[in-house]
Parts: sequence; structure tokens; C-alpha cells
Amino acid sequence: MDADAITAGRRRWQARYDAAHTRDADFSTLSGDPVEPVYGPEPGDSYAGFERIGWPGEFPFTRGLYPTGYRGRAWTIRQFAGFGNAEQTNERYRTILRNGGGGLSVAFDMPTLMGRDSDDPRSLGEVGHCGVAIDSAADMEVLFRDIPLGDVTTSMTISGPAVPVFCMYLVAAERQGVPAEVLNGTLQTDIFKEYIAQKEWLFPPEPHLRLIGDLMEFCAARIPAYKPLSVSGYHIREAGATAAQELAYTLADGFGYVELGLSRGMDVNAFAPGLSFFFDAHIDFFEEIAKFRAARRIWARWMRDVYGATSERAQWLRFHTQTAGVSLTAQQPYNNVVRTAVEALSAVLAGTNSLHTNALDETLALPSERAAEIALRTQQVLMEETGITSVADPLGGSWYVERLTDRIERDAERIFAEIAERGRRALGASGQAEHPIGPMTSGLLSGIEDGWFTGQIADSAFQYQQALEKGEKRVVGVNCHTASVTDDLEILRVSHEVEREQVRELARRRAARDGAAVERALGELVAAARGGGDTIAPMLTAVRAEATLGEICGVLRDEWGSYVEPPGF
Repeated sequence: MDADAITAGRRRWQARYDAAHTRDADFSTLSGDPVEPVYGPEPGDSYAGFERIGWPGEFPFTRGLYPTGYRGRAWTIRQFAGFGNAEQTNERYRTILRNGGGGLSVAFDMPTLMGRDSDDPRSLGEVGHCGVAIDSAADMEVLFRDIPLGDVTTSMTISGPAVPVFCMYLVAAERQGVPAEVLNGTLQTDIFKEYIAQKEWLFPPEPHLRLIGDLMEFCAARIPAYKPLSVSGYHIREAGATAAQELAYTLADGFGYVELGLSRGMDVNAFAPGLSFFFDAHIDFFEEIAKFRAARRIWARWMRDVYGATSERAQWLRFHTQTAGVSLTAQQPYNNVVRTAVEALSAVLAGTNSLHTNALDETLALPSERAAEIALRTQQVLMEETGITSVADPLGGSWYVERLTDRIERDAERIFAEIAERGRRALGASGQAEHPIGPMTSGLLSGIEDGWFTGQIADSAFQYQQALEKGEKRVVGVNCHTASVTDDLEILRVSHEVEREQVRELARRRAARDGAAVERALGELVAAARGGGDTIAPMLTAVRAEATLGEICGVLRDEWGSYVEPPGF
């Protein structure tokens, strides 16, 4: 890029920065020297390829979405929490908010994630053990007791039964007197990544996509600030994918959901701002920074050039980050504090919009209160003491970081092309001219149906494990520096009485509700599912009548069937 274009870009950035709000904070070094809000080529300098780097708040958004960076608003501290029953988790949430957490992120137990009630025989021994148990709207009401849902943003990490759980969240807000229109938060809902990596699905892909489409339309019309889809690369990376695979598979999933919205006749400029992303911050510091920067650039270009988004907000890739659970070790667990801090720093230097830091004991159990506090304080130290909020994209222009960003982008584009080609081959084999949702969706479904995604991730995981066992990759406390004076940790243990009481409470609710109203509502939901009508309204009616999650998911399983993963060898 020539000097004149760079100078014009800096002027545009400066005008937007001057017009934006900035926090009343000290933006200087520890020694008191003033710090500029952004750095770039000096006036009069040219810089080959600078159009791919650019200025903060300007296409292609490599350097961030906002001209002010974190000077306008720091990232949201959003700690992922949930255990036992709704009352126990509510106490943890209120502690997080008192200690400076900026938002809540709900972890659900395995029965809830699989759309099962706590008294389902398949739930035995799992209730409340990896998250909070939610059986009906009454549980959701307790979960957010004394937490004003109109003021607190809430993320819910659930995909298979995401839509009925969302309906329970809406009903809990109603019971607080909070209108749905003011709610703000994020629902994961990303069913593609379940088939690719995490395996928490309920139905075959098409019914899941139908529910997601209904949810997208509902939120676009009724809750404009709420993000009904958080496209998740986190679980793909945790399953063993490389950084480039995490990025490519996640953005491809996002493209599939864009195609879903377009196939419904929705305006991309209206629904695309409701999509957000969820990435893993792994331990390779610079590779992770490059991954996040490349993600923004790729998404902006595809949204503009492929899917026709003309508004900046529709081109933005907003993302939440969680530090890498898979990088934590049971050996020498206090080392995990260091790993988490380094991973969190990479996410912040790359401009994450919100962040969860894992606790040191999460490789062993749900975090204890002490470990959760250390994880929270890790973010607060980064935010308050290090000066990293002063400058937008401080590593922009680094020869190493820019080269890594370009490399990961090239790798991702190669994977997109492979997914698209798989979709074309699948259509050709079936005799279809085009997929009813879109070409990337065709490739995604093909890769899911024949196990291609899981095979690619398994190969990457195996290669890393081989390198670890050969000592080519080193993990402190595991295959090097193994001597330690560390004592055993005291870990959080969830009593089995939690399950017994949850089952008793569920029985009391069933006995107290209007059973006929529940049956009518479930019948209306089945009729909508069978006839192609909107599923959200009858599902809300069922939830208001205290239909349980298992009952709602059960009647839909009966109608749509269950999904069985193809075998892989």
C-alpha cells in the first residue's frame, strides 16, 4: 500500500477514534510515559500489503472491530460456572458478580446437555456433576434468582436442546417482569460442531437446522440484542484439531448458518450481527494471536464478497474466548495458573470481546471456590495492571505475527475449498443441482455423514500425541521437569444427595402442575414439528406450563428420530 493510502487510512481512523467514547482511565506506561491508542507506519511511509492489516475498526478488521480498542470498553469477564442444583449455582453466580465478573456463562450437566430429565434412567449418577441440572422453567427461575436478567448478559453453553432451554430462560425473565426485548446474551446452539467434535446431539441434522432457523427468525424479530448462535471452535480444538482446523471448521460452520438464514429469506444485514463465535486460546502464544486476527479478516471478507453483507456490523466477527482446558495437567496443577495467564494474554492481545479463564483444578473436577477466584483475578490483573488495554492490536506489523496470520488464513482457505468440493461431489452423487440451504452447508453435511471431520481431527490429535510421547513436544510436569513438592489438591465434590433432591423436586413439580395443559402444549408442538410451522411459540407455551426438558425433547425425538454417528475405522 502506498504512503498516500496509508495516510488517508490513518485520518479515517483518527476521525472515528475522536468521535467514539473512551474510558476515563490512565493510558500510560508504568513509568508514566503516554501511550498512543494505535501504532502503524509513520507518515510518508509505504508498507506492502498494509491493506490486509489496516486500522482498528475498519475493514478487514484484522486489528479489531472498534477504533478505540479496549480504550472504549474492556473485554467482558465472563466466568463459566455451574454445578449441583440451580440454588447452588445461583450462589456461585452472585459471588462472581460481587467479585467483578461482567457477565455469566452457564455450564449445564450432562443430562441437560442431552435433553434428558434428572429422573431419566440414563441420567443416573450424572445429575449436577459437570454443570447445573435444569429440568424446567422453575429451575431456570431459581438459577437467576436476585440476578436481574435485564441488566446482566448471560451466555448458555448448550447446543442439542438449546432452543427449549432458551425458552426456559425467556420464561424466567418473564417471571422477573423483564420483557424479552431487553435481554442480551448468547446461546450456543451450534449443532454442526456437535456432529464434528462434541457429540451432544439429539436429532438428525435437518431437524436441528430447522429449530435453529426458527430461533434465528424469532430473535431477529423480537430480541435484537440477543445472539442466538455462538459458533464454537472451542470443542473442535479440545478434540485435537490444529489451530488452522479449528479456525476453518468453525468459520465454515458459521457460513452454513449464514446460508440457513438466507435460505429463510432473512436479510443478512439484519441476522448476521446475531452470530457470535467461541474460540479456544491454546498454549502456542503467537499462533493463537495470529488465529484470532485471521478469523476476523476471513469472516469480514466472506460476509462482504460471498454473502453480500454491506453493513459493518454484519461483517464483524465478535468472539468469546476460553483458555484451553486440554492444556491443563493433573500433574503439578499449579502450573495451570501460568498456562491460563499466557493463554488469556494471547486472547486479549488479539482483541477478544469476552473471556473465560479456566481454574487450576478443572482437569480434576469442577473448580473450587478458591480456584475460581484465582481464575477471575488472573483476568483482573491483566486488565488493571499490565497496560495491555492501552493500545489496539499492539502486535500488528510484527513480521512474525503478520506472517503467521497470513499462513493460517491460507491454510483455512484451502480447507474451505476442500469442504466446498465435498459438497459438490455429494450433490453430484445425489443428482441435485444445488443444496436447499447452500453450498457450504452441503459440504458440512457431507463431511459429517461420512466422518471426514472426525477423521481429520483424530489424525491431528494422534500426530500431537506421538510428538508428546517422543519428547518432541514438551509439557512441564508431564514429560519434563517432573520432580515436584506439590501436594494433592482439595477438589469440589458434588454430593449424590443433589441428584436425589433434584429428582424429588421434579416429582413435586409434576404433581403440582396442570397435566392437561402440558399435554395440550406438547401436542401443539408436535403438530408444528410435523406440519412445518414455527416451533418457538408452542414450545414457549409448553415451558410456561412447566413441561420438562425431557418431555419436550422426547416428543420431538419421537417425531424426528435420533441421530446415530457413522462408524469410523
